[in-house]
Amino acid sequence: MPDPVTTPKPLIEIKGLKKSFGALDVLKGIDLTVDCGSVVALIGPSGSGKSTLLRCVNLLTVPDGGEIRVGEQALVFKGRQTALPGDKALAGFRARTGMVFQHFNLFPHMTVLQNVMEGPRTVLKKSRAEAETKARALLAKVGLAERADVYPDQLSGGQKQRVAIARALAMEPSVMLFDEATSALDPELVAEVLGVIRSLAREGMTMILVTHEIAFAREVADTVVFMRDGVVLECGPPAQVIDNPQQDATRSFLGRMLGHPPEMPSSHS
Repeated sequence: MPDPVTTPKPLIEIKGLKKSFGALDVLKGIDLTVDCGSVVALIGPSGSGKSTLLRCVNLLTVPDGGEIRVGEQALVFKGRQTALPGDKALAGFRARTGMVFQHFNLFPHMTVLQNVMEGPRTVLKKSRAEAETKARALLAKVGLAERADVYPDQLSGGQKQRVAIARALAMEPSVMLFDEATSALDPELVAEVLGVIRSLAREGMTMILVTHEIAFAREVADTVVFMRDGVVLECGPPAQVIDNPQQDATRSFLGRMLGHPPEMPSSHS
């Protein structure tokens, strides 16, 4: 008999994820799966929990409850009883999830090249020659090969963000997390950063994006997740969530973002 076709398990699996800050419940039991090579866009109003969810995946914020699995490594969270892995294991877990923030967090005293080399040298223990070769290749990838020897204060915001992306990629992550990577940029600089993210999507990099760029989410995402008040209200392909939303809250949000009144779903959809 032929072997049954096995569906590969998702690269990321999140179950019942909860996080509170004081009396404020920010995540109220989030379930989400991310397949290897897919792009997931998180959209929704400010304060809906999108950035907190991303920070929980990277363990910059420790959840109060639920489970997160990235690859083969799974963690279960039980509030104060949660036993986090040691520093070395924690660094390894974080290294699998490259994170790019709104603000670039580059080391101002290091050149662009040194910024990209730092993680592979200190965390991955790469040789200087290997780290430099990799860093120069990544800077070329993001269109900044000729800026390798300048300092961050000599770069535009868009260039800084592209360096931040190269720096995250230098850690050879399994997944890239983008937290509003273009929201701090002048409008004319947004396209150059979105271009890098678009090329990563074409290459099959697994990504989770928090974004207000709805047209971009429609273009690059395999799955769009609409969050509000700490819960997932809608999740599905862009054609479903963006073009034919089923929830009033989703229609209202998209109407504001896209500048047109929300449409009612057709009766046969």
